[in-house]
Amino acid sequence: MSPLEPCLHEEEHGFATLPMSAACPQGLTPVATFAEDEGPSIIATVAELAQAGLVHQPGWARISLTLATALDGVGLTARIATALADAGISCNMVAAYHHDHCFVPWQRREDALSIIEKLELPR
Repeated sequence: MSPLEPCLHEEEHGFATLPMSAACPQGLTPVATFAEDEGPSIIATVAELAQAGLVHQPGWARISLTLATALDGVGLTARIATALADAGISCNMVAAYHHDHCFVPWQRREDALSIIEKLELPR
């Protein structure tokens, strides 16, 4: 198994935003939110975003590093993003408390997973 222990989630994800004062729609369980000046950004499954009636950008696969990562770690997300960029794959990294998550184009998910599986941990 890869030292990073990547896990490719089965569901397609998307990105959406809400107006500043709007609450998260009932039934929507985001995998990530971020408070931006323009309004909250939401990452969730495409199915949930569509069901909530939110305009969204679909087409993203979520790859989670199941290896516990440190918030003060140096170089891991840069190494992943660089390896994917070298292969022409865009990557939106999200660092959470326990794990890091990569959102890559849905069509390139298997390629991205293969690349991440071959990476070594930064020293």
